[in-house]
Amino acid sequence: MAKSESIKLIANNKKARHDYFIDEVFEAGIALHGTEVKSLRMGQCSIKEAFIGIQNGEVFIHQMHINPYEKGNIFNKDPLRVRKLLLHKSEIHKLMGQIKIKGYTIVPLRVYLKGSLVKIEIGLARGKKLYDKRQDIAKKDQEREARRDFKVCNLV
Repeated sequence: MAKSESIKLIANNKKARHDYFIDEVFEAGIALHGTEVKSLRMGQCSIKEAFIGIQNGEVFIHQMHINPYEKGNIFNKDPLRVRKLLLHKSEIHKLMGQIKIKGYTIVPLRVYLKGSLVKIEIGLARGKKLYDKRQDIAKKDQEREARRDFKVCNLV
């Protein structure tokens, strides 16, 4: 029997979907220490300023803030330390090729618990221009007005 894996969202990067076109999404694990995992389980994480870099064939996340665990005392690590992401070698090579050839960037999208494991969803992204953002905002406004009109029509 396959056990159902529950997903609990810890942190979400809404700004990434606003500023970038996300072309492909990958799921990666994070190399963490014990008190960081406890802090993440309590939802103490921020990835708003985080970015992802590749060095020596390994993927790292920079500026991901995990609040120190309040009962961790001397075992707490630096909240902004660089953390290694765990991906398959073929995925890393694919990311490296896309970054070099097509000018993509890698952005963190969300951090979540999958069963008992901490996972991060990263996206291969292209930057949006200002007019692209305006088009997205206009489209959302139209959808919101259409839903509102539909709701009003059904109430009458």
